Amino acid sequence: MANQITASTCCYCGVGCGVLIEHDGEKILGVAGDPSHPANLGKLCSKGASLHLTGDLDARALYPELRLAKGLARSRTDWDSALDHAANVFAETIREHGPDSVAFYISGQLLTEDYYAFNKLARALVGTNNIDSNSRLCMSSAVVGYKRSLGADAPPCNYEDIEQSDCVLIAGSNMAYAHPVLFRRLEEAKAKRPQMKVIVIDPRRTDTCDLADLHLAILPGSDVALFHGILHILMWEGWIDRRYIDAHTEGFDALKSLVHAYNPQMVSELCGISVDSLQQCAQLIGQAPSFLSLWCMGLNQSTAGSAKNSALINLHLATGQIGKVGSGPFSLTGQPNAMGGRETGSLSNLLPGHREAANAEHRDEVASYWGVDALPASTGLSAIELFEAVRVGQIKALWIACTNPAQSMPDQTKVHEALAACPFVVVQEAFFTTETCHYADLLLPAASWGEKEGSVTNSERRITHVRRAVPAPAEARPDWAITTDFARRLELLLRPGL
Repeated sequence: MANQITASTCCYCGVGCGVLIEHDGEKILGVAGDPSHPANLGKLCSKGASLHLTGDLDARALYPELRLAKGLARSRTDWDSALDHAANVFAETIREHGPDSVAFYISGQLLTEDYYAFNKLARALVGTNNIDSNSRLCMSSAVVGYKRSLGADAPPCNYEDIEQSDCVLIAGSNMAYAHPVLFRRLEEAKAKRPQMKVIVIDPRRTDTCDLADLHLAILPGSDVALFHGILHILMWEGWIDRRYIDAHTEGFDALKSLVHAYNPQMVSELCGISVDSLQQCAQLIGQAPSFLSLWCMGLNQSTAGSAKNSALINLHLATGQIGKVGSGPFSLTGQPNAMGGRETGSLSNLLPGHREAANAEHRDEVASYWGVDALPASTGLSAIELFEAVRVGQIKALWIACTNPAQSMPDQTKVHEALAACPFVVVQEAFFTTETCHYADLLLPAASWGEKEGSVTNSERRITHVRRAVPAPAEARPDWAITTDFARRLELLLRPGL
């Protein structure tokens, strides 16, 4: 068969680069950047450019495997037997211990359609909010920051702002390594407009700092003090937009009182930087016609991550540098579809459409749309709480999809204890070689990149069609198909006669 080209999306990070997959209908042969895709305009980083090399069949989960006791080895089974067994175990557990005795831990690598199917399964059928995602570990701080400051978890920027901004602040991100395609766009923009100013805030000197006009090597953990200190100077110098503040914000007077104490000398000492560099940073921001901030895990993966997000967003609200070209607070998403998951309710406290699980009106809206009487009102467990509940025996059946908590979760000893103790662990995974698969009582083979169709949402909230280029190997199936097939079987057991 002659070689074909299928347009799709890279599965590595939140930039959401468009790719062109070269294949012969059976096997992926190569990959190139899609020149027509607005996220990357044909560029790819080294990971994206080597995507065609990830089709290692030796590591793939190819058939369902089941064991009937912890001490036994798994053996190959068929899909009907595997899903019937899972449905029976989940139904029995729910009947005996209630819906909150089971949980689902899913992933920012899933497609939006996969996410949605899992949410409907957990909340509408099982009746539990015990569904959380590995996005909890990276993006929940940004979610809270945006919702608390702007009222919605919706980054108000796009990639073109990077090229059009007069002042770009990069905080908690080695963008040159973590989001190289976007960094190339920034490099090219600065080369064309040398007057563009770039500020990098990072305790380390990274490759990203090579582009910086100003590098603030603050002490680790002092980000909130820095942002408050910058705002203190912006107020003192009159570099705020009082008209915007009065017309579009609330709580400014309380914030003003808070940052009053963060004078330059105090902030210099707290952050371990000079007063001059702090003043220079504030001046670059305050006098710039447009101001854009970019951040990633250095702010988000922190015990004070939400506070860091809010303090940075406050700089934009105080200066009116939001909602216009080249301006705004722009969190760079780590995973390829963490944003799509946030849209469909991937975290225990969220519902589809940026609704809140704790909001009775929101629950009623979604329940009505799904055609069920009600959604669970009890608070679901977030990722850390979820695995602790597994460890102490509160959760007795756990479904893990497209993520590897036995390697990626903090406090690994407790996570391994939890997985070993859980009476029934289902792992839905493309590769049988992950650490979590060792704990699977039921291993379900999932389709991987290039083998399934759906959609993803990138950092700038652009939705891209992910197209299938080749069939999944052996008996591997798309994640949404596995989930809905299981849900139909479970519904017959939980709601017989409906």
